[in-house]
Amino acid sequence: MSGTTTRGAPSAVHSAPGAVSGSRAAYGSSGTGDMPSPRPRPHPAPRPAHSVVGYLNSARMGLAEAAEATTPAVRYVCAHLAALRAAAAVLVAKDPAESHRRGRPTSAWVLLPEAEPTLSEWAAFFAAGADKRAAAEAGLPRAVTPQEADELLHDADVFVTLVEDTLGVPGQATLFDRLLGPLSSPGGPENDRKAG
Repeated sequence: MSGTTTRGAPSAVHSAPGAVSGSRAAYGSSGTGDMPSPRPRPHPAPRPAHSVVGYLNSARMGLAEAAEATTPAVRYVCAHLAALRAAAAVLVAKDPAESHRRGRPTSAWVLLPEAEPTLSEWAAFFAAGADKRAAAEAGLPRAVTPQEADELLHDADVFVTLVEDTLGVPGQATLFDRLLGPLSSPGGPENDRKAG
């Protein structure tokens, strides 16, 4: 029977001379040139996480996660990672080719002052908190106090906003401005300058 399939055998199509049967037809290999090849698949869009705006959106989402966190450790980790994503946005914006180079991994906090010198103090500030973040991620008891987590969340929010301004990307009101009204930073490099 033409056009029927027996168990395990491909279907034969005999409707046109030179028609291809079986799996060759599914892949567009006609041999005669009469059969159309499969539609070309569109290339996937670049992943938004690898774009400046994508990194900044991810940073904002991290800040929101930190604000909703119920433990200081999770709040601290989410806030620190949000700041790291904002730093990645700067690195991608300033030199996209360098952000994909191969070789030994280098901390974003080391690269940030080279890419944007005005953020050097912030890079040092967040680099100093990397070990505390690692301890919190590892679940070490008392790695982070509630006050440290709250302060880092505020500082990360200020940093993300500063990065948005530096890159000329329309940002959102800071998390604390939206929730509580403007607060003065309990830590962060900008207070060090005011105090000194």
